[in-house]
Amino acid sequence: MDSLTQIVLGAATGEVVLGRKVGNKAMLYGAIAGTIPDLDVLVKNFTDTITATEAHRGLSHSIVFCVLAAPLLGWLVNKIERKANLGWKPWAWLFFWGLFTHPLLDVFTTWGTQLFWPFDLRLAFNSIFVIDPFYTIPFLGCVIWAMFLNRKSAQRRKVNWAGIIWSSCYLLLTLVLKSIVHGKFEKALEDKGYSYSEISTRPAAFNTILWNGNVDARDAYLISDYSFFDTQPIEFERFPKNRAQEPNYEPQQAQINLKRLIDISQGWYLMEQKKNTWFFYDLRFGRIPVSDSEQNFVFAYELDQTNETLIATETEKDFDNVDFILEKLWERIKGN
Repeated sequence: MDSLTQIVLGAATGEVVLGRKVGNKAMLYGAIAGTIPDLDVLVKNFTDTITATEAHRGLSHSIVFCVLAAPLLGWLVNKIERKANLGWKPWAWLFFWGLFTHPLLDVFTTWGTQLFWPFDLRLAFNSIFVIDPFYTIPFLGCVIWAMFLNRKSAQRRKVNWAGIIWSSCYLLLTLVLKSIVHGKFEKALEDKGYSYSEISTRPAAFNTILWNGNVDARDAYLISDYSFFDTQPIEFERFPKNRAQEPNYEPQQAQINLKRLIDISQGWYLMEQKKNTWFFYDLRFGRIPVSDSEQNFVFAYELDQTNETLIATETEKDFDNVDFILEKLWERIKGN
């Protein structure tokens, strides 16, 4: 999830663990704990795009990291907060839960989280977009409200727990909505007589009313969307895989790097040649409109074979027309 949401969740978690003893400092250190796992994005400043992408939501989002980092952070904060006289263990417990709830929340998103690192297993429920105001804003309101209440008051605990309960119930609701949407896509495919091997669904940006769907139809992908306000049948756009036309990189390292990209996309990818340059599209994150008649895939990588290896560079996203994008999103949410 986005940084603000993780800060809010971490603050609420810190309040549960130590709020009665240290007040708003528990929220502060909880918020810090909720931020730490996403510092793995700094890896991109020191390595190539493929390696940085593989590292994201890896070690720093694992149970192993939570167990190892919590005591160290607890010891450090205990040195800083000597006046609290708590010892390192309560602080370590706060950091453990602040660190652990971060990847638990990320599991509900699309990217994939290696909670059980070093095992190569990425969990992704694909039920919530990385920024969802319906999850974050009520939760944030509860946390801010609790900040201004007496640390020992029952009302403070109730308000903080209200935010946690709301956010947890909303996450469960997204799973229910996803199940309903999956059934809608299955029915649409059955009605049209399409043969397929797999369906992947996820909510569109900022909401859980409009959903995107990718269908693996063996030699092609069928891509569509569905809003709970739709009145017309689901229609699919066909994208041929054209696997036989993909570039055949001769150096072994170049082949390895292409396979790494494919693994990152979990097999949901397309490749396209524009002039003399190949582009790799990760289909899991849907598309954004760039004009009334054209949409681009959100995650695209430009491929460049240099010497013996293959270099992937993530293409810049054009958000200059953000008003247009939001307008199109709102129109589609309202139904077809």
